[in-house]
Amino acid sequence: MYLDTFKRVILGVIISIIYSTGCTQNKIEIYLNPDGKENYNASEDDPLINLTSAIEEVYRKYPRKDVIIHLQPGEYYLNDPLTINPGLNSLSIIGNSYKDTFIKGSMKLDLSWKRYNKNIWVAKIDEHFDQLFINNEQQILARYPNYNENGGHWQGHAADAISPERIKNWKNPIGAIVHITHKAEWGDFHYVVEGIDKNGEAVLSGGHQNNRPENGLHEKYRMVENVFEELDAPREYFFNKSEKKLFYFPSKGLDLKTAKVEVTVLKHLVEIIGSEQNPVNNVNISGISFSHTKRTIMEEYYKLLRSDWAMYRGGAVLIENAESIEIKNCEFKNLGGNGIFVNKYNRNIKLSENHIHDIGATAISFVGNTSAVRSPSYYYYEYVPFSEMDTVIGPKNNFYPARCIVSDNLIYRTGRIEKQTSGVQISMSMNITVSHNSIYDVPRAGINISEGTWGGHIIEFNDVFNTVLETGDHGSFNSWGRDRFWHPNRQILDSLTTSRPDMPTWDAIHTTVIRNNRFRCDHGWDIDLDDGSSNYYIYNNLCLNGGIKLREGFNRIVENNVMVNNGFHPHVWFKDSKDIFRKNIVMTDHKDIWLKGWGKEVDFNLFPNEEALSKAQSNETDKNSLYGNPKFVNPEIGDFSVEESSSALKLGFKNFSMEDFGVKNKQLKSFAKKPDIPKLHITEFQKVKLNSRKWLSAQIKNVETLGERSAAGLEREEGVLVLKVDKGSFADKAGLQAGDVIVKCDEAIVKKMGDLLSAHQGNNWKGRLHLVVKRNQKEKLIELSTK
Repeated sequence: MYLDTFKRVILGVIISIIYSTGCTQNKIEIYLNPDGKENYNASEDDPLINLTSAIEEVYRKYPRKDVIIHLQPGEYYLNDPLTINPGLNSLSIIGNSYKDTFIKGSMKLDLSWKRYNKNIWVAKIDEHFDQLFINNEQQILARYPNYNENGGHWQGHAADAISPERIKNWKNPIGAIVHITHKAEWGDFHYVVEGIDKNGEAVLSGGHQNNRPENGLHEKYRMVENVFEELDAPREYFFNKSEKKLFYFPSKGLDLKTAKVEVTVLKHLVEIIGSEQNPVNNVNISGISFSHTKRTIMEEYYKLLRSDWAMYRGGAVLIENAESIEIKNCEFKNLGGNGIFVNKYNRNIKLSENHIHDIGATAISFVGNTSAVRSPSYYYYEYVPFSEMDTVIGPKNNFYPARCIVSDNLIYRTGRIEKQTSGVQISMSMNITVSHNSIYDVPRAGINISEGTWGGHIIEFNDVFNTVLETGDHGSFNSWGRDRFWHPNRQILDSLTTSRPDMPTWDAIHTTVIRNNRFRCDHGWDIDLDDGSSNYYIYNNLCLNGGIKLREGFNRIVENNVMVNNGFHPHVWFKDSKDIFRKNIVMTDHKDIWLKGWGKEVDFNLFPNEEALSKAQSNETDKNSLYGNPKFVNPEIGDFSVEESSSALKLGFKNFSMEDFGVKNKQLKSFAKKPDIPKLHITEFQKVKLNSRKWLSAQIKNVETLGERSAAGLEREEGVLVLKVDKGSFADKAGLQAGDVIVKCDEAIVKKMGDLLSAHQGNNWKGRLHLVVKRNQKEKLIELSTK
């Protein structure tokens, strides 16, 4: 609650006294405490109360001064976002520690609970809200199917989430919230039920959160919430807005009489907003935990040009038209939407040593204004005809982020509500450095770049893994490059770039560098440069599972990378892409699809075996490449540098550090996860022969004996024998059985485990495999989910 006029006057007098007696000429220091008294002197021992009012008063009384606001430990509840505008020389808001200093967008409620039935309690409440926290733990909006942390998409999904048969059981379905994955698993859609038609089908509004709607909705990956009849599990709640009643199913042992109840009331907590002509300058925020913001899925979304993204321009902290802002050593948790959103014109923004987790959408975003883009198109199939196109190189104005740093942040469990999200998102920006971050447990990419405008980014020393968990056709790092040169009609695209070979760099004017990172994606590629991504230099990366994909684009150099258990995926290249792939260690053959040419150079690579090298050389690449054991130093513990006798060194490969990935901050590093280190797939150079191994919850081995061959009715001793299948696993549900012999995987012939594992790695981005097995001397087709 804001101070009244009298209290504002008193506050001004008090700060005046402090200034005249205790501060230097340009430096003002103020102490705040959520439990401070109304009659205070703003000293460290007797601090102020009300953060919002204190900031307002500082702007009024001390323009062009250096102000430091010290937040003493406690919980600061906001009725409105803290607004930081131009006017001060500098402003620092410093908390004691994010472990004990909290800024919240929620309010505490003192409720009188009454039993509704055996499991459910009810209380009257006047506030409208969309998230509930009890004893600092987020509760679950009544949903179907019930929440299951290990339930995959939506933490539990069902094809019949909004079927007419289920809707019949709901007394009032109006206001139900529906979450559905994109049909091709390219993100998600969110809807509100507005009515029911004559066929009993839900009438939905919304669905604006994804920029690729043409493919439709997934038939299986669906979840519905905010339905009273689905209030059937501990920690679930339902708020009846018309009756202003909160219904809640408490966990066993919870005492509602003493429980702390909080509900979200704000979308943003801090808004740092200036203009390009008068930006906010020199703001530092540190040592604070930010939490409890509302969901933003039904707010206005903006298309990020022709990428797959549409996005809400806001977050717990919104930075817009600012310079020299630093947010350091803060925590962002339990948010309904984005964490930190850097919007439009921004320069020299530094975000470092922050702990960001359990949030609804994207952790950190840099997004420029489309007014800075020349001849922008906003949807995949849109295109500005060349005769109407602005052909000037580079941005049109300065309304975009540039020269910003994201360093040493621990980011995980993002995208808890929205799935077309990322740990770090970059769009319409220039020269953004993303360094030494640990990012994992996310539904889509860990780091995403939405288009080429305007490049110059440095992605280095990051540790990114457990990605693409609830989507598909993506990577731990993902990018698009659907810039001015790109056209959805390939024939037109070829014609444009052939006649104007410099056109791909009209927007991607600076080279983006991806170096010294560790990536692991089990449901896609480790590095995925998708449609049109151009002007990249990719080197010294350790790719633990998914390999590197380069779809159509130009001017990419990929060298000195290690691709464990996978390799190179060149897709749909142009005749003269000028791409280079050299001096890499790969462990499969090249997985090329629909190439018109092999670029400028594909050579000096180390392959696992003669067969993979021969295949490459048959395409007139890899003339000087070799095959054989790379002689990794200690792959069991993740050291994939090579010994001095390795053939990779003869080809020009150079060892790089295997110890500098991820966060450096000692506190964050102490509990940051690390990726699982994969076992090497079976290849000719392995010294130890494996009798059997675990694969997708099945124990498998090579067919090696006459008895195994005879039992399966095989013509020769080839194929992979299934020894055991874990009950309830994806393999079990798909129908794979002990005794089956896998003879084909997605059209690839399977003679041994290495063939099966290689085929899996080449197709794991699909999220499913088609297996042909021999059972009872007959072939059977099995579709196996890998998620």
